[in-house]
Amino acid sequence: MRFSLAGYSLLVGGLHALSAHAIPSLSAVGSKLFYPNGTQFYIKGVAYQLTPDDPLVDTAQCERDIAVMSELGANTIRVYHVDASGDHSGCMSAFADAGIYLWVDLDTFDTAIDQTSPHWNETQFDRFKAVLDEFQQYNNTAGVFVGNEVLTTAAGSPAAPYVLAAARDIKAYRDSQGYREIPVGYSAADITELRPMLQNYMACRSNASERLDFFSLNAYEWCGDSSYTESGYDMLEKNATGYPIPIFFSETGCNSVSPRTFTDQAAILGSDMDGTWSGAIIYEWIEETNDYGLISYGPYVSSAAATATNIEDGYTRSGTPTPISPDFTNLMNQWATLTPSGVALSDYTKSTSTITLPSCPAYTSGGWEVHPSSALPTLGQTYNSDAATATTGSSASSGTNTAAAAAATTSSSKSSANAVGAIGVTGADRLMKVSLVLSGLVGVFAWCL
Repeated sequence: MRFSLAGYSLLVGGLHALSAHAIPSLSAVGSKLFYPNGTQFYIKGVAYQLTPDDPLVDTAQCERDIAVMSELGANTIRVYHVDASGDHSGCMSAFADAGIYLWVDLDTFDTAIDQTSPHWNETQFDRFKAVLDEFQQYNNTAGVFVGNEVLTTAAGSPAAPYVLAAARDIKAYRDSQGYREIPVGYSAADITELRPMLQNYMACRSNASERLDFFSLNAYEWCGDSSYTESGYDMLEKNATGYPIPIFFSETGCNSVSPRTFTDQAAILGSDMDGTWSGAIIYEWIEETNDYGLISYGPYVSSAAATATNIEDGYTRSGTPTPISPDFTNLMNQWATLTPSGVALSDYTKSTSTITLPSCPAYTSGGWEVHPSSALPTLGQTYNSDAATATTGSSASSGTNTAAAAAATTSSSKSSANAVGAIGVTGADRLMKVSLVLSGLVGVFAWCL
């Protein structure tokens, strides 16, 4: 027998890939998420960013954390920054084995869409594509974000078309590469002045290639033992009722009242909201200066005393995860009692023909300053606030704003006449991918023997 380190590495890599493909991919149908067997999927997630650059390249650490996440009852993680060139197969396989899905942001620290000077260019697009190229291969990649809290003030609405332009181009690239139709969406800051205009704008356009596949919200209004009405969640539900694409909380977990009791989960995953919302991601996994952590890897260490390489900003970033009491237990107990059954896909599809798109929000000076008829920015375009102001004054009566957005690209090759689409890989596609992986493994075994 002859066996080499290279052959072993290929074999292990193949096994990791097979494991990550063994988990069923999720599909977005209308306003809901589904498993392939037709059962509705609800998110019980945690924000997972141990290190600034990439928490998904340390397999041993992922495995240590997964054991505790499983105890918590999590089925989802959200990761904000990754290195597209890293090897993520070990962590993604370990998460897949635990039944945990990933929602990953495509932007990096230097490619995020900027509210103060919105632009969408080739450099950003290339970096977004690189992350998609890396994570599309894993069935437990549930969705990707083209932005996180790009709009952070009431005056930020001119940046919204650039977020949607990024989604348009990423969806077109995804389709041109023949990738599984991984949902593409946005994670929004909860800006009261922009409700519900922003979420409606992201799903209102008649061309499906120019709409998000999902919308999510970072909301922290429910603090302590608040209530459905006191927190304003009743208004969030009202604004989301009838929304045509999946909507969920991409961050939640107010910590202004300690300890955190997470009583909002009973509303989100209970009868008040589970017919509209698809769950929530809790901020966050690791304890840091902001005191949102569910676990800790060790006590705070001052910068003068910090010598270990895994300490950043005074907090240890790896090791054995220790639950923070009673927050961890409080969330675990909440999730343990919340098991929404949702609706069966076979029943739900009968009603999708009645789903309608929201009206695009009207332009309002000093408020939502995007004209509903404006084309999306083209690749390479930068927002010119002076030109937009001048043009608005002369064209507001006609309902157009040529300075705010030039002619949109026509990069999508898919028909967009349908109002509601199903996002997901078919069983045949999945079997083909598994078959290819198995073929590769057989080749490796034959070469090694």
